[in-house]
Amino acid sequence: MASTTDTKNYKFNHSMIRVKDPKESVKFYSFLGMSLIKKLEFPDAKFDLYFLGYDSPKAASGGNNVWDREGLIELTHNYGTENDPEYKINNGNVEPHRGFGHTCISVDSIQAACQRIEEAGYKFQKKLTDGRMRHIAFALDPDGYWVEIIGQKPIEETENMKETDVETYRMNHTMIRVKDAEKSLKFYQEVLGMSLFRKHEAQAAGFNLYFLGYPGEKGVPAEGQSTADREGLLELTWNYGTEKDESFKYHDGNSQPQGFGHICISVDNLEAACARLESLNVNWKKRLTDGRMKNVAFVLDPDGYWVEIVQNERFTGKSNF
Repeated sequence: MASTTDTKNYKFNHSMIRVKDPKESVKFYSFLGMSLIKKLEFPDAKFDLYFLGYDSPKAASGGNNVWDREGLIELTHNYGTENDPEYKINNGNVEPHRGFGHTCISVDSIQAACQRIEEAGYKFQKKLTDGRMRHIAFALDPDGYWVEIIGQKPIEETENMKETDVETYRMNHTMIRVKDAEKSLKFYQEVLGMSLFRKHEAQAAGFNLYFLGYPGEKGVPAEGQSTADREGLLELTWNYGTEKDESFKYHDGNSQPQGFGHICISVDNLEAACARLESLNVNWKKRLTDGRMKNVAFVLDPDGYWVEIVQNERFTGKSNF
């Protein structure tokens, strides 16, 4: 195996959230059309990991190895939390522990999809009809994490559709809030090799949104082109002025109270990728050589969010775990 690495081969593999009761969480994400791609059990350390993603023939990376995909959601379950009445996750949207915002799925017909979720008894943070933004909704998973729902087609085109096909859904993006857009954009583009797909400037409301991703075979979308058919995008939300406030800090999800854990990038050559990161003077949370797990590393982004680095098995032909 060549000892080089090329960020063109990188994938935004998954986003990890901690859950109280994996049965309820797996049921919810399965209802949204996701499949359990892999379960890793660590009974000695008293936790299990569940990797969910879209896996049908219509899915963006259906049938691929777990690490050779984008847009997975990893659920971390620490044994016993399901029976602990005191245990509650931090969903990242409540002061003073804001940081992580949401995951987002894109759907064929947003009206039919939202109706189906509502009829199943799941709650909404924002229904389609609430507020000014009539083209997006936010459902709540069993732990109260926000799941944004967006349409793959303009809302007018789907208003008479009564059916929705979950096999066509995409796990489109993960949103985190950032203090200094310039620093974060530099990190995700220059250090992790992502491209800026689009940005949305809401000057009147005092914030910008940036959508980044790995171009892959589809390339960077043209100006004005929808990114709703993609998987594995990262949305950075920047509220104007936070970068000037020295004491301002977002919650990384890993200090108490915990919730969101990390995002994860899969790479072509783990050793070479980590050597490259070392040469760029990244802030390490865990080097490959630290601790027991010698096959994962963690770097910190400018806000202190954790970014896991793992090997994409397609390049090595052998299993990571």
